[in-house]
This record gives sequence, C-alpha cells and structure tokens, in this order.
Amino acid sequence: MDIFRSHVLLCGGTGCTSSGSEQLLEHLNVKLKEYDLDREIKPIRTGCFGLCEAGPIVIVYPEGTFYSHVTVSDIDEIVAEHLLKGRIVKRLLHKEKDVDHTVDMALDEIPFYKHQTRVALRNCGVIDPENIDEYLAFDGYKALQKALLEMTPEQVIDVVSQSGLRGRGGGGFPTGQKWKFARASQGERKYVICNADEGDPGAFMDRSVLEGDPHCVLEAMVINGYAIGAHEGYVYVRAEYPIAVKRLNMAIDQAKAYGLLGDNILGSGFSFDIHIREGAGAFVCGEETALMVSIQGERGEPHPKPPFPAVRGLFDAPTNINNVETYANIPQILLKGAEWFRSMGTPKSAGTKVFALGGKINNTGLVEVPMGTPLRTVIYDIGGGIPGGRAFKAVQTGGPSGGCIPAELLDVPIEYDSLTQIGSMMGSGGMIVMDEDNCMVDIARFFLDFTVDESCGKCTPCRIGTKRMLEILDRIVSGRGREGDLEKLEKLARNISATALCGLGQTAPNPVLSTIRYFRHEYEAHIRDRKCPAHHCRALLEYIIEENCRGCTACVKACPVGAITGEPRGLHLIDQNKCIKCGACKEKCRFDAISRR
Repeated sequence: MDIFRSHVLLCGGTGCTSSGSEQLLEHLNVKLKEYDLDREIKPIRTGCFGLCEAGPIVIVYPEGTFYSHVTVSDIDEIVAEHLLKGRIVKRLLHKEKDVDHTVDMALDEIPFYKHQTRVALRNCGVIDPENIDEYLAFDGYKALQKALLEMTPEQVIDVVSQSGLRGRGGGGFPTGQKWKFARASQGERKYVICNADEGDPGAFMDRSVLEGDPHCVLEAMVINGYAIGAHEGYVYVRAEYPIAVKRLNMAIDQAKAYGLLGDNILGSGFSFDIHIREGAGAFVCGEETALMVSIQGERGEPHPKPPFPAVRGLFDAPTNINNVETYANIPQILLKGAEWFRSMGTPKSAGTKVFALGGKINNTGLVEVPMGTPLRTVIYDIGGGIPGGRAFKAVQTGGPSGGCIPAELLDVPIEYDSLTQIGSMMGSGGMIVMDEDNCMVDIARFFLDFTVDESCGKCTPCRIGTKRMLEILDRIVSGRGREGDLEKLEKLARNISATALCGLGQTAPNPVLSTIRYFRHEYEAHIRDRKCPAHHCRALLEYIIEENCRGCTACVKACPVGAITGEPRGLHLIDQNKCIKCGACKEKCRFDAISRR
C-alpha cells in the first residue's frame, strides 16, 4: 500500500463541480508532478462537504486546513507554499460571514459543522465515492455481512423497527413496519425500490448522498431485499443528476466485482441485483405509485391506495419503497444497534435529519442534526443567520408541500409531529429561509405555481383547484385582490386537501394555508390597502422623490416612459399613473432621494 504524507480532498459534488472543482483537480495533479510531489501527496475527489456557500472547497490533511472559494490560480500557491514548504495560505482559509478574520481550525471545529451530527452524511466529503476500497475502510458492507451471515430476516426487521427509524422521504411512516408488511406479503417475486426522485425546489439531500456515498445505499437495499425476501431492486433517480447516476453505476459494477452484489453474496446463498431507472423530472413521480408505473414504462400518474405497494406494487408484486436518506441510516443501525440510533432525536422521532439549507442565509448547504433540534439552532448557530443583518421572517420546510414558519416559532423542535402541528411538515428536508424583504403572498404564489406546473392532471381537485387558487393569488399580488378572496382561498385549499388523489395534491395548498395563518395581515394589506408590506410586489410599489432631490435630472433620463418631470436643480415629481415601477430612477439617483414604498 502506498503511503502519502498529505491528502488533499477536493469537493466533487454538483455545486463545486459546476464551480470548477474538476479543473482544480486536473491542475493540482499537474502542479504536483511539476514539483515532484506526486508520490508524496494524494489528491482525492470526494462527495459534497456540505458547506456549499464556501465552494469550491479544498481540505488538506493531516492538518485539516479548510480552504474555501478556491480558484485554479490558487492551486499554484497551495502547492508551492503549503504542500511544498508547509506554510498555510492564510488568505484562502475559510472565513465566517460577518466576521472580519479567517478561521484557522479543523473542519469539525467550524461553527457550521460542530453543531451537526452526521449519520446519513457520515462519509460525504470524507471518502472517494468512486473507490469501493475507501468505503470498505470505513466499515462498508460490514452491516450486510452481519445481516446475511449472523441474522435472520426477522431479526433484521426487528432491529430496524426497534430503532424507531421513520421514512425520511416526507411521510414519516415507520420503516420497520413497512419492511414487516412486505415480508408478510405472499408472492413469487418481490421488489425493493430506492426513491431518489428528489423534485422539491432547493432540495439536494438525496443527490449529495448518492454522489458522496453511493455504496451505503446499495448496501442498505441488499439488506432490505434479504429482510423482505426480494432478489431485485431499482434505484429511481432523476436524469438531472448525472454525477449521481455515474457514481451509482460505478458502485454497482464494483460491488459485483467484489461479490457484494449479484449471485450468492458473501457465500450466503442469497442473490440480489440492482438496476437504475432514470426519471424525466416529473415532480409527481416522487409519489410512490406514480414512481412504480414510471419504472414500468408507463405515464407517471398516482393510483389510489389500497392496495399498498407492500401488497401489490411494482409489476403487481409486493414492493418496499424507501428514499435515499432512509437507506443511508440502515447500515449504521445494524452495526451500532437500535439503542444507539434511539439515543439521538426524540421519543417519537429518532435519529437525525438532513436538510438542504438555502434562501436568505449566510451558510447555504447540507445540514444534519438530531431530531428535536430547535429551528433557531439551524438558522443561527449552523446557518450563520441572515445576510446583511436583515431580520428573519420565515422558513419554509417540506418544499412545495410544506408550510411557512414565522419568527415567533423559531424555538419549535424539528420533528415530524411538531412541524405538522404548526401547519408545516418535515418533507424530504428542504429548508428555505426568508427575510424581511420577502413577500409571503408572493412566496405562496411561487410554490403554488410550481405545483400547478407539476400536477399530473389526473384528478380534478389538483388539476383545476390549484389553478383557481393560483389565479386568485396572481390577482392579489398584481393589486386586483377583492374582499372575499381569502375566504375563497381557504375553502378551495381545504377541499383540495380532502379530495385530491395523492399526497402531493393533498398537501399542495399547505404554503397558502400556512401563510394565511401566520401572515394574514400581509394578504389584507395587498387586498384592502393595495400595498405590499415587504415592498416586493411590483404592481403595488410607489417610487417617491423626496425633498432632498438636487434636480440633477439623472432620473428623468433614466425613466423609460417619461413619468418624471421637473426643472433642473428643482424638486422633481413622478406621475404614478405613468410609472411602470421599474426602479430605474432609484438606481440612477446619486443622492438617495428616491424611496420605494
């Protein structure tokens, strides 16, 4: 085995790849050869480190030096100074937002990481996802070995049940119970499915696990197959995730070559094979019945339940479906035990949860915390608060199916039941932060617009009902709202929730209901006062020239519709009937004499 004095880890997740991390790796290899360091220094492409805001990220071990926002030209200095001379390049060290100095500390000491507990993400950013040997070095496939050679299928299911693991895809159904139902179903064939059709806006948790640790998902699927009596599995993954698809295919080939997939796995007599199916990006295919018919080559439309997939699923055979994050927990549960997993989280929501933290937040990226962690901890201690010192307004959890949680509920613990009680939901783990400049009416309109666009159209409540709701919201944000619109929205929302065919349609009105519940005053201001309190909705804005106007005429020249009049060196005026609210005048004013109201 080759011994290296230093390892250089470069993030190979989608975010950093799109920012040029592949070019960094290529250049690093060139520079190492140039300095004759290629036999001393080992570059490693990893999965996502989590702190996407800081990308591209380079970490040098054994020091654990964390370099952020690295460019190709920076590689020259890292090699010449740090790797050759042992001198840390301080200007490239990670710098916390709103802090005027760099942070010279190990990765797990950086505030973004030290408040996290990484279970599903344990190997992401740590190992080379394209090298099975690195996964094996971190106890990879030991759980599979234990299950196949030391445990019965019933014992495997018992451990999963006792752990309290609930489905991380949004529903929160007990995983062990799902497996038990599939085990009990009779059939010549059974199937295992991994749902990697991650369609929520801003969500990238499953993608990052598949890119950074694909073997843990494969290992868990084989364990699942052994537990329920299935010999074939499918990973349904979005075609928009090319890196994930590539690494999954590599992982399958490597596992087969090592006898960890295919016939007679580990000499146990148990055989299992895994196939990949790429989805075309339809949001509805994240719903399990729509997903299964899509795998079968049919149009992805949901079907009524019962029968549930555990009884009749893929190709009319008993089927178990779990999402990526759920599977990522399985190997650790089998190795460390149910009690270890239950020691994290709350009595009703055990373990940890991964979130994709985005929006108006300093530290965007992947976050994994124990269930029961307050939202405040995620937003401020991990996320670093709101950029520019702006006031926190709300956080959207659960994606388009979730709700908006206001500032007064920031201390609510993150768990399935608590979030449901306040009108939101866990969902798959999207978490979008909003500040004082966000209009909550427009936020509700944005998510509903997404749902309308992604509706499969099979059932009338979802196809027509959500469209009617969107029409009302469009009218409100354009300044044409009417008395009674709120009541219509609430009535439509509750009818859709009660009558839509699938879970996606039933939860589609949640953003509207939650924003009406906590931000009703903003809706009323739009309708009654024709004002947007956040000064966001263009049709409801007014641009006013203040008394400190110098009469420089820059605004007159900038206005595309001639709405501004006034003599040079005199106070100017804006004709509100002509003004198109473009803001060009405010941008050109050098004296801050134009306000937006």
